[in-house]
Amino acid sequence: MGDMFRSEKMALCQLFIQPEAAYATVSELGEAGCVQFRDLNDGVHLFQRKFVGEVRRCEELERKIRYIEKELAKEGFELPELNENIPSAPNPREIIDLEAHLENTENEMLELNQNEVSLRSNYMELTELRQVLENTDDFFSEQEVLNLDSNRRYSISAVMNHSGRGELGFVAGILKRERVFGFERMLWRISRGNVFLRRVDLNEAFKDPATGHEIYKTVFVAFFQGEELKNRIKKVCSGFHAAMYPCPSSHSERHEMIKGVRTRLEDMRMVLNQTDDHRSRVLATVSKNLPTWSIMVKKMKAIYFTLNLFNMDVTQKCMIGECWVPTNDLMIVQRALAAGSNQVGNSIPSFLNVIEPNESPPTYNRTNKFTQGFQNLIDAYAVASYGEVNPALYTIITFPFLFAVMFGDVGHGIIMLLFGAWMVLWEKGLSKMKGGGEIWTIFFGGRYIILLMGIFSIYTGFIYNDIFSKSMNVFGSGWRVHYDYSTVHANPSLQLNPKNYTVGVYWLGMDPIWQLAENKIIFQNSYKMKLSIIFGVTHMLFGVSMSVVNHVHFRRWGRIFMEFLPQVLFLLLLFGYMAFMMFFKWVKYSAESEILSETPGCAPSVLIMFINMMLFKSTPPLEGCKEHMFEEQYYLQMGLVAIGLLCIPWMLLSRPLYIHFTRKNKIHIVNHNGTGRDAPAGGSGGGHGHDNEPMGEILIQQAIHTIEYVLSTISHTASYLRLWALSLAHAQLSEVLWGRVLTFGFLIPSYYIGPVMLFVVFIAWSFFTMAILVMMEGLSAFLHTLRLHWVEFMSKIYEGEGYAFTPFSFKQILKEDDEDE
Repeated sequence: MGDMFRSEKMALCQLFIQPEAAYATVSELGEAGCVQFRDLNDGVHLFQRKFVGEVRRCEELERKIRYIEKELAKEGFELPELNENIPSAPNPREIIDLEAHLENTENEMLELNQNEVSLRSNYMELTELRQVLENTDDFFSEQEVLNLDSNRRYSISAVMNHSGRGELGFVAGILKRERVFGFERMLWRISRGNVFLRRVDLNEAFKDPATGHEIYKTVFVAFFQGEELKNRIKKVCSGFHAAMYPCPSSHSERHEMIKGVRTRLEDMRMVLNQTDDHRSRVLATVSKNLPTWSIMVKKMKAIYFTLNLFNMDVTQKCMIGECWVPTNDLMIVQRALAAGSNQVGNSIPSFLNVIEPNESPPTYNRTNKFTQGFQNLIDAYAVASYGEVNPALYTIITFPFLFAVMFGDVGHGIIMLLFGAWMVLWEKGLSKMKGGGEIWTIFFGGRYIILLMGIFSIYTGFIYNDIFSKSMNVFGSGWRVHYDYSTVHANPSLQLNPKNYTVGVYWLGMDPIWQLAENKIIFQNSYKMKLSIIFGVTHMLFGVSMSVVNHVHFRRWGRIFMEFLPQVLFLLLLFGYMAFMMFFKWVKYSAESEILSETPGCAPSVLIMFINMMLFKSTPPLEGCKEHMFEEQYYLQMGLVAIGLLCIPWMLLSRPLYIHFTRKNKIHIVNHNGTGRDAPAGGSGGGHGHDNEPMGEILIQQAIHTIEYVLSTISHTASYLRLWALSLAHAQLSEVLWGRVLTFGFLIPSYYIGPVMLFVVFIAWSFFTMAILVMMEGLSAFLHTLRLHWVEFMSKIYEGEGYAFTPFSFKQILKEDDEDE
């Protein structure tokens, strides 16, 4: 957890590796996953680099593997999971055997697919021929000719009489069903009605040999007279892609032909089954090793891609690479260099040299599965600058707590806790689940956030004494009613004086008697609004205070005086004072006080008091009361406002003036070559990095920052009122859902229908509770909490101008490939 306080220290290293040991060494570094390489060939095109041939070779192997995977998916094969037995990167000599095996497998699959397409095409043609012979048998019977459909305009005899004497010919075939209408109209036009067409729609679907899609077809027979008309019909059949088949006019010849076709179909079916069996055996053999081969090829491709980032020295005997390495992992890198040299038996060891960087290092916050979700929330806004305080460490507590302030309900918190606990306890199995979609990935990645949000919601639910909009009477009530029975029943509403009707302070949270009070909303409104202001001022004050840690770390001592002190004074003297007065009001005014001006009825409004303080106004108090809570409060407030207003020019002018006078006091240092450079007279401070910037621009920038801080302090304090608003809205929605839905089931008087309706109403109440109060309200509270951290908290501490450390890691590469698939 200590690693998350700020990003780890990074070192820029040079790696000197012998060419024969480069592959093995990079493989070891990929397994370690703690090195981010820099591209030393930035000006060289990708196709001109040393190992571009090897990268293309790996891409060709990946193409073959993808082709085999598609064939396996067609046959319904499932690839075995590689749990812990993940193979290492292959030796370059081993890949030759793998390449040959994949080549043979691909060629065999291509040959099998071509043979299968050819066989299925022949099988489909024989099936079509059988359908033509079987379905046209009735067309040639004399009974069919004599009993033509009366609705037809032309009969066979009419065609013969119109065309004159001659033999009646015919063409039989089959075509797609959707083309029949156009085919029939075209025949009508070219023959002027002298073609008699009979057709039968087939119910059995054909499968396309190439695509496997289902096709519905129609058998047809076109009767005509004359050779010229025959040629026209054949051209139309060719244009509509209709398959024409020989069909004898003799009944006996047709039946003999059908028998022969059926025999050939049986033989063809047997050959197809044998081909499918052989194909399945080949795929079953390949499927056992395909995941291993895929990982090996991906690792090999990543190694060669990384080697293309290296540079070759002038002697061509050493490869040089540059990389960012966390200083805590330098020993791991050195061990990887030694292991790579030992694998190839190289007598000349590889070595590492730490050099001075000329750019800002990448930001690396070492996380685990618990802290990763919180770090992702911060990085989604911006990556922290190198060495900057990491807000994710504090977000682990503040994020679920502020969420729970808005989502405080024991019942809803338990639901969220159970969901988060389910994902945490079964995370090993759930992490391997595929096909969950992007939403599931987000939920599972934030499982520990959801778990903590549920725990904190249960806690705040106990403080609010709220469980599904009802209260728990755990410690009893601190209120005691001394009215007699008749008085209570005769009066619809009675007031209870805390002085006479309360016994001490309630043990934890709210007294359950408030569930029955008519002024419950008024009390909760005041209580939660004050809490939201107190939490907001505390949260912002913590953010401003953490900026001191950044100033000390970067040795910006001047900014502590020029930025931090006026900022924290402005926040504390105005809004911190308002939060203090809330506590003071709770302590000072009591129903047991004997002094009228110190009773709750005379307690002034803190909000009105703060507005009067800022506007230098006063509000006349009630009779017998006092405007202020203590003596000399007015003068104290005037002093606080005056100091707060003085902080504005302090923030506005101190830094530009410091830069201006620092420039004047620079000393011109002349070296032995006669050249010179300017150096500050002493110390380091806010002027660093502004030596060449005009003073006008510095003043404008500082004015923008000052105005932004002053206005944001006011608006951010008001922004924390969302804690109050969403908490009240959540409680009221829960109360409405209980009172308008679930209570309806209890009020049904029937002994028979009542239990059934109660069950139905309970299902409806559960659905709305999950959909509206847990999911929608939970998502709303989550987004508002995220905004409070990104804007209200992180703006006081966070620069976010860094870039993430992306190490060369086989584990991360394989994970990203799985997510893409």
